[in-house]
Parts: sequence; structure tokens; C-alpha cells
Amino acid sequence: MWPRSALMLAALALAAGAALWGQSAGSPQNPPEDLPPGPLQSKAITACMECHDARIILQQSLSKPAWTREVDKMMKWGALVDPNDRDALIDYLSTNFGADRPPYRAPRLAAAKPQTRTVKK
Repeated sequence: MWPRSALMLAALALAAGAALWGQSAGSPQNPPEDLPPGPLQSKAITACMECHDARIILQQSLSKPAWTREVDKMMKWGALVDPNDRDALIDYLSTNFGADRPPYRAPRLAAAKPQTRTVKK
């Protein structure tokens, strides 16, 4: 028989795994089709969403050199990017998620009414 602490640890590990699974790439809250359409959308889904949720990409505002560093880093870490598609993927990401775009607003925040704060004196 397992000691009670071992059973609790196993239950905690299963619960954590279930929570992470629910936040995995392509979850209903952030489906892959949230990425802008284009010839490289499917390659971005393959390259990025094996590990990341769409939200992590949608939040980015990086320059082309920053996207180049990011894509190269992810390729070193095992991202599925065909070397022949690397430059086109960087162009897709820097065009759609470039440094000149407005800051990302989470859907629940964008839909919320602006709140005013009162300062106590």
C-alpha cells in the first residue's frame, strides 16, 4: 500500500497535468485560426503552436531583428521550421506582429468598461 503522502503527490501531479493540458496550443480560448491568414499561417501554427498557445504569439510586438532572434532560438530548441521557410516565417511574424502595432489587449479586458480609480487622501 502506498503511503498517504505519495497518493497526495500523485493526485497533485495529475491535477497539474490536466491544468496544463487544458492550456495547450489550440485551446478553445485561443484557436490557431486567430493567427492572421496568409500563406505562412499554417507554417506558423506548425512551428509555434506545437508548444505555445496562439495568445503568446498574438501578444507579441517585435521588430524584424527581434523576430529573427526569436525564430532562431526556437529552432535551436526544436521548433519545426524548415530552413527554407525560415525567412518567410520571420517576414510573416514581423509583418503581423511587428513593433509598430498597438499594444495587445486581452479580449476580456478589451470588452470591459474602462475603470476609474479613486485615490484616498
